[in-house]
Amino acid sequence: MNIARWVSDDPRLRERGNLETARSIVAEFRSTEPAQLEERRRILEFIEAHSDALERTCLSGHLTASALVIDARGERALLTHHRKLDRWLQLGGHCDGDGNLAASAWREATEESGIGGLAIDAMPVDLDIHTIPARKSEPEHWHLDVRFLVHAPAGAVETISEESIALGWFSPSELDSIETDDSVRRLFRIAF
Repeated sequence: MNIARWVSDDPRLRERGNLETARSIVAEFRSTEPAQLEERRRILEFIEAHSDALERTCLSGHLTASALVIDARGERALLTHHRKLDRWLQLGGHCDGDGNLAASAWREATEESGIGGLAIDAMPVDLDIHTIPARKSEPEHWHLDVRFLVHAPAGAVETISEESIALGWFSPSELDSIETDDSVRRLFRIAF
């Protein structure tokens, strides 16, 4: 399958989408894994039941978009030691109303890594539904995460954002040395 790769000057990264755009992206997701097909079904049901699924104000949960950033040599991926969740995760976050999920994932990866010139594969590679614990005025809720692969240019240098304790490049063999979760390991299996 030939997947379109959007680079930073691609106008499609500046096009905002709506909930129907997001629904179409999730509906077009393909996998041979039964668990991934079940995640797709659950996300589509959530979208049908929640007209505000792209907004943080949807308190039961909302769509998010994330990215595994791969180095130019295709050997390592950039992870963030997430400040609030205190573990190593892929970059990403809230869509804030934008149903162009690839653009949301690319934007989050760019903001959280500080790396310019990132390129994103426009089709998602993974779906993951997980709970976010309650904090302050925010109740426990679902993140229905649509995940993409992003490619860093040669010589990329990352810069920590407010959301991270640290950023680090990891090869698949180094994952056992950090605190992460099975969904990140799954992303590494897809990417490498």
